Amino acid sequence: MKQTILLIDDDEAMRRSTEQALELAGYDVHSFATAEEALTTAGPSLNGVIVTDIRMPGMDGMTLLERIRDLDPDLPVILVTGHADVSLAVTAMRRGAYDFIEKPFSVQALGSVLRRALDHRALVIENRRLRAAAGQRDDLEARLPGRSAAMIDLRRLIRTLGPSETDILITGPTGSGKEVTARALHDLSPRAARPFVAINCAALPAALIESELFGHEAGAFPGAMRPRYGRFEHARGGTILLDEIGSMPLDLQAKLLRVLQERVITRLGSNDPVALDVRFIATSKADLAAAVAQGSFRADLFYRLNVATLRLPALSDRREDVPVLFLHLLREAAARHGVEDRLPDPDLLALLSARDWPGNVRELRNAADRLVLGLDWAEGETTPSPRLADRVALYERSVIAGTIAAHGGHLRRVYEQLGISRKTLYEKMVKHGLDRRLLSEPGEDDD
Repeated sequence: MKQTILLIDDDEAMRRSTEQALELAGYDVHSFATAEEALTTAGPSLNGVIVTDIRMPGMDGMTLLERIRDLDPDLPVILVTGHADVSLAVTAMRRGAYDFIEKPFSVQALGSVLRRALDHRALVIENRRLRAAAGQRDDLEARLPGRSAAMIDLRRLIRTLGPSETDILITGPTGSGKEVTARALHDLSPRAARPFVAINCAALPAALIESELFGHEAGAFPGAMRPRYGRFEHARGGTILLDEIGSMPLDLQAKLLRVLQERVITRLGSNDPVALDVRFIATSKADLAAAVAQGSFRADLFYRLNVATLRLPALSDRREDVPVLFLHLLREAAARHGVEDRLPDPDLLALLSARDWPGNVRELRNAADRLVLGLDWAEGETTPSPRLADRVALYERSVIAGTIAAHGGHLRRVYEQLGISRKTLYEKMVKHGLDRRLLSEPGEDDD
């Protein structure tokens, strides 16, 4: 497959001379005067490398790097920099740039960097092809971002359970990412190329629930003029997501238990069993063990589903993830709405971390959308902790975490902005259990 170089430079003379030199060296070059133009070509399908100047009007090279990282973090970006921008280029490399080359440069020097970058990209493309052939993708960091221990452990379990055939129960509060987790499990399984059928158990019409799931034969009930496959049969070979399974009526729970155990269904109006090759994933925001105790959920079905359980934490239980997660959601929102990225100030990130977020990631995503669109990001304030000491400690932790995230892990900038000494910052980070590596890309050394 032919590889391509996207060259971006607003200096026409520099751009054309570099393009001609690279073409004479045998490279396929597409040149652009602006980063915005290049973004229409860049993406996960690009088999090539991006070479961009840092300082340009409009979208500069650093902003382009961030956009490319959102589109495809494995797409190599090589920065062309003047002498005064070398430290900026080094910072960009820590944030994901592949390499940088300083002006003035020779074609031989640029060619050496390009060959390494193109070889790297070729390996990425080949690995993706092989994973796709095996029915697997692994982009969990982007789907379920967060560096808290809970999220690291969750991604580890997804990678372990995804390729298995085990039925799985996913629990967690509203908006915590249960369906995203279910889709990730499906995409990591050998069934990835087959259907993923999501069924909202709370929204199934009571009068037609069995026909909707199991299908029916012609004449099975008034109005059934012809046979119809049910949702279960539509998922043959793939995965069925039973969303909010705790809402399923008790009589249907008994029939679902038989399907889970025997992997067969019987359409309404028929006596012939139909083999069902599917994997089941169920989600619930309610405590199913409590529902069993109350008699609203079958104990045998609960124990059948509870072989492997993934528990998603509430956002309030992983506040250290809020600053970086919000920055990630801001970049997504900016790309989705076609506007420039916005970098919130540390005070806002601290305030976000201090909120409870009852709607979890879904609510935080809405806040990111509102901020990008220039609207008030908050729909209302959460109730603060009643104890002053708790409120002060939480606020201090949030301010420090937000400032670390805002400065990309550069601790010197953090303690200078906060007006404290390096020793005091380190002591407070230890006190509050903060690790800059878990909040951002590693920053510059502070010595």
